[in-house]
Amino acid sequence: MFNYTTFEESKIEFVDIAPASELPSGERLFLEIAGKAIVIFNIADQLFAIGDVCTHDDGPLGDGELEGYNIVCPRHGAEFDVRTGKVMQMPAVVDIPAYPVRVVDGMIQVGVPKE
Repeated sequence: MFNYTTFEESKIEFVDIAPASELPSGERLFLEIAGKAIVIFNIADQLFAIGDVCTHDDGPLGDGELEGYNIVCPRHGAEFDVRTGKVMQMPAVVDIPAYPVRVVDGMIQVGVPKE
């Protein structure tokens, strides 16, 4: 999996998602872009986007509990850092995708790799 937040901007295509006002602090938003399930988190007015799939068993991840910047998989307890997608606790051993997020003219945009 990739931490797309580190990609050069020329290799990323940003997609409009929703007005920033629709995602208050402490909330999350589920979406799909080009067949990829993604969840955006607003943590203390900072936005983070990750793939909504646990690499341990391909189960949904976004409904899990947040512990600081870590999302805990609701199925088996694997943990991932929502800032980078890095696995923080087993049983998962493979990172999940992390996508760049920005707000432009009040609109949340998520960056996905250009194909």
